Amino acid sequence: MKKIGIIGCGWLGNHIAERLSNQYEIFATSTTESKIEDLRSKGYHTTLVSFHNELNPEMREWEAAKELNAIIISMPFSGIRGVQIPMNDKRQNLLNFLGDFKGQLFLTSSTGVYPETEQEFTEDDQPAKGVESENFILDKFPQTNILRLGGLMGDQRLLKNYNISNLDQLVNHIHYADICSVIQKMLDKKSESEVYNIVAPIHPNKEEVINAQKNLHYEGTRTAVGRTISSAKLIEKLNFEFQYPDPRYFHL
Repeated sequence: MKKIGIIGCGWLGNHIAERLSNQYEIFATSTTESKIEDLRSKGYHTTLVSFHNELNPEMREWEAAKELNAIIISMPFSGIRGVQIPMNDKRQNLLNFLGDFKGQLFLTSSTGVYPETEQEFTEDDQPAKGVESENFILDKFPQTNILRLGGLMGDQRLLKNYNISNLDQLVNHIHYADICSVIQKMLDKKSESEVYNIVAPIHPNKEEVINAQKNLHYEGTRTAVGRTISSAKLIEKLNFEFQYPDPRYFHL
């Protein structure tokens, strides 16, 4: 059985691990002992490691890395949008942990790399080499696949469960099941050095989504103008079909 590493086995990392566990032997990292025990109970090989914002001179290469066919980095290495947080040391800790890994590599990024402008954005509008939070890993690992994820949704992560403003704003959301499917397909194709927006192709506004999740009729009219992130490249190059193309029905 092939072996895959997941750095950062939080909400999304756990879903990815569960999807891939029938095809891959899972090697997972976490920052807390309690989470490590939970991961072990699922049969995963575990490593306790933290990537602090200060350089760790004792950070060593992940011992398991030499055995792995692929590694998925499923934790943030960019600051919160609008807040400048020094990340260079945290990123260097990650690079040191990866060592000289030669296999398939995935970095989960965000559609937050695109400006807050009312237009449709494609991957070409923001090349990864010009994005600090993506380029840092490409310099050392040019084979890295950059996955720009929309707002993470699914399970209990539904818009109706949050206190939401700007209800007429169009959404750029993605169901975790489709993220897992994209990664699975890219692993099978042995994809390298790709940049994909992973966003559901339909962009209702927030009120439409909330009403649908509450089984309420939507009386308004959707604006045709807004900030939307295109998944056309993903659909074309991977021949990808979304299981959840419409955020209004992520709860079904």
